[in-house]
Amino acid sequence: MDDADAGSTMHIGELAERTGLSTRTVRHYDDVGLLHPTGRSDGGFRLYTADDLERLLIIRRMKPLGFALEEMADVLDVIDRITAARTPETRAAIQAELDAYIADTRLRRANLQRNLEWADEFLAILERH
Repeated sequence: MDDADAGSTMHIGELAERTGLSTRTVRHYDDVGLLHPTGRSDGGFRLYTADDLERLLIIRRMKPLGFALEEMADVLDVIDRITAARTPETRAAIQAELDAYIADTRLRRANLQRNLEWADEFLAILERH
């Protein structure tokens, strides 16, 4: 990928800014295999696309739900495989894995909601004093 493609790509700083993450965090996700730049500039800088941005946003959304890096990698793999599925049979086989993550995510969200309610209760107690 050369600088002529730069109109459809972004450097790591822009990607980080658009996601609200630090460049260090983006590099970490690259190091652990969750996100890889689509290419490199002639100068060797990482280049990312809109698809890379979307993948990073998925990763960012999993973090507050408490997904471990290995779980994140598995979820991303399931998403990649279901997106690439060419037949309804293949998609159906992968759908069960996705459904399990959907159920798990709903449970994690409910736990976060409960914790947020507890935090609100605690905050109200502090404010009364």
